[in-house]
Amino acid sequence: MSAALITGASSGIGAVFAQELAKQNKNLVLVARSEEKLQQIAATLQAQYPISIQIIKQDLTEADAVNQIFSKLESQQINIDFLVNNAGFGEYGAFTQTQWERNQKMIQLNILALVELTYKFLPSMIRNNYGRIINVASIAAFQPMPYVSVYGATKAFVLSFTEALWAENQNTGVNILALCPGSTKTEFFQEAGWGQYSTNSSAYQNADEPLTVVKIALKAIEQGNSYSVPGNFVNQIIVNIPRLLPRKMTAKFVEQSFRPN
Repeated sequence: MSAALITGASSGIGAVFAQELAKQNKNLVLVARSEEKLQQIAATLQAQYPISIQIIKQDLTEADAVNQIFSKLESQQINIDFLVNNAGFGEYGAFTQTQWERNQKMIQLNILALVELTYKFLPSMIRNNYGRIINVASIAAFQPMPYVSVYGATKAFVLSFTEALWAENQNTGVNILALCPGSTKTEFFQEAGWGQYSTNSSAYQNADEPLTVVKIALKAIEQGNSYSVPGNFVNQIIVNIPRLLPRKMTAKFVEQSFRPN
């Protein structure tokens, strides 16, 4: 049985990916830390679509987490031909005032788990001459990000890594996309402690809807794009600022914009 595997599938962009792929009658493997939320999503989608859904409660920051997922699916002969590496989080604040353990987990989740999942599932896609991988990066990937320095750096890695794999696999039947959304109406800002983007703020209210982001991503990957920046025109301006300004000036501009009040 072939299926799409989505990490961070219990809410936000991940949950919407599950919904939209279910509409395409894709069988799903949903991975997140909250088993209760996954069960609710699975029950809702299975009531609507004739698909198989497996949920896996797993914290991807734990050692050997990816191996456990891979071994479980391999033993059940579930072939992953669509991988959405969506799980990730950020932390707002001056680097020296953040907790080292949280930064370490951020790097583990945003980079190491993503790379390992890709490493595990890409070979079978190549053998079968078909596959889709969407790695969720961010518009933060395009410039240095003071006060979200580790998060921004992890997303820069994801963008570079994904574009490199896209180039390697142009003739394999596997499409690989770096999805680079801007501000999106999810729980990201709350979990990051980014008060300027509280749910009551105008910045949050003007953020993109997860459904918009996901629909653009699914269209972009079928078109064979290497990356996609969904959302409004402001996002396009932000990702192109480093092309127009010296890097030093760009970093100073972002620092002033994101400096804690």
